[in-house]
Amino acid sequence: MAEYIILAVVALILGVIAGYYMRKLLAEARITSAEAAAKKIVEEAKQEASAIKREKHLEAKEEAHRLRNEIERESRDRRNELQRFERRLMQKEESLDRKANSMERKEEELRRKEEENRRFQEKLEQLYKQQITELERISNMSMDEAKDTILQRARDEISHEMAMMINEVESQARDEAAKRSREIIALAIQRCAADHASEATVSVVSLPNDEMKGRIIGREGRNIRALETLTGIDLIIDDTPEAVILSGFDPIRREIARLALEKLISDGRIHPARIEEVVEKTRKEVETQIREEGERATFETGVHGLHPELVVLLGKLRYRTSYGQNVLQHSIEVSHLAGMMAGELGLDVAFAKRAGLLHDIGKAADHDTEGSHVVTGAELVKKYKESPEIVNAVAAHHGDLDFMTLEAVLVQAADAISASRPGARRETLEAYIKRLEKLEEIADSFDGVDKAYAIHAGREIRIMVKPDRIDDLKSIQMARDIVKKIESELEYPGQIKVNVIRETRAIEYAK
Repeated sequence: MAEYIILAVVALILGVIAGYYMRKLLAEARITSAEAAAKKIVEEAKQEASAIKREKHLEAKEEAHRLRNEIERESRDRRNELQRFERRLMQKEESLDRKANSMERKEEELRRKEEENRRFQEKLEQLYKQQITELERISNMSMDEAKDTILQRARDEISHEMAMMINEVESQARDEAAKRSREIIALAIQRCAADHASEATVSVVSLPNDEMKGRIIGREGRNIRALETLTGIDLIIDDTPEAVILSGFDPIRREIARLALEKLISDGRIHPARIEEVVEKTRKEVETQIREEGERATFETGVHGLHPELVVLLGKLRYRTSYGQNVLQHSIEVSHLAGMMAGELGLDVAFAKRAGLLHDIGKAADHDTEGSHVVTGAELVKKYKESPEIVNAVAAHHGDLDFMTLEAVLVQAADAISASRPGARRETLEAYIKRLEKLEEIADSFDGVDKAYAIHAGREIRIMVKPDRIDDLKSIQMARDIVKKIESELEYPGQIKVNVIRETRAIEYAK
């Protein structure tokens, strides 16, 4: 049994030893195989690297060959271009050489001609000196003396002739201008013979009977109070038979009151509610009439393209008066007169008529508008996009500004013609003269005033002061004081320009 065990142990040991050597042999075989595979891989890698190296080397050679060809081609092109430049330069040099030779020949010819001219000039100067010497010998005068004598005689003769010509031309121009202006103004007035009628500040409404007065007054005066409140017009009911007087300085409101009262009388229903209804309806009708009057004025004068607000303002002029003269009719007449005179003088007729129609548009503004109607009118036409020339014609038609156009001068003349025609304005000659005398009297009342003249129909007072008593600063203060005194003591239309003139004269006598 023990032997078997020993044999088994020995066999086991031998098996273990044999297994160890077998594994060792197998491991060595594997290592050998791996080394062989590694060597094969390295060889293959070396062969592949060598192939890649050869390929890159070939590519590098091809690239170098291509670059060399490009450089050679560029060099060849540059050489060709340089050759072309060289040929052009050579051609230009040849051309310059030819031009230089031509210039040299011309310079030589010019020098020769200059020499000939110099000799000819010297010969002329000698002949001139000889002639001067001979003339001086004959006339017994030097050249300067003869020149002065001739010039003085020519100057005297020319001055005399010029003075005669200027005097003759001025006289003819003055006579012709006066004659022509009278003809133009007379023709314009003849062609525009408009009727005039002075308008008052009251309206009279006829009544069918005197009983209507009680109905107009109403119970405890409620009807008349309602009518006066709604219209702003005073109703005067007195002993005048079958008549009611409407008094008010706003002609538009007075017209509304007149029409409303006539409607109430014809209707017979007179009470506060009915009065309010009729007055409102009449106010709308008058507004329509105002617009229609403005459109009629533009149609009658041939002035088109006005802003609608300007047309409405023109219609309001129908209810405005100046010294009793209807302002709308006055504006229409000024438009016609200015257009006729512009046509006679060859000026812009349409422009003159437009400026004439709009020249008093400032009188249609409300009473709370500050400034004169001239300033207000200029602002209105400027506001509604009229041209600067029209604005100037409106602003300058009383001479407050310089005229930009000849048509503006015609508007001023037409305004004076229309306003000064007999019957155009209600002011009597006596009142007019008294107003001018009072104006001059106010100016003369100031210390230092030498002379005072009322001009421009009383729209300007021109005052000459004594320069030894009134200096520049005192003249300014005097103008302000005169304005204040005129405003406080005198009633006048529009505005009055106070022009104080101080003139210093230095006079000496030679004894």
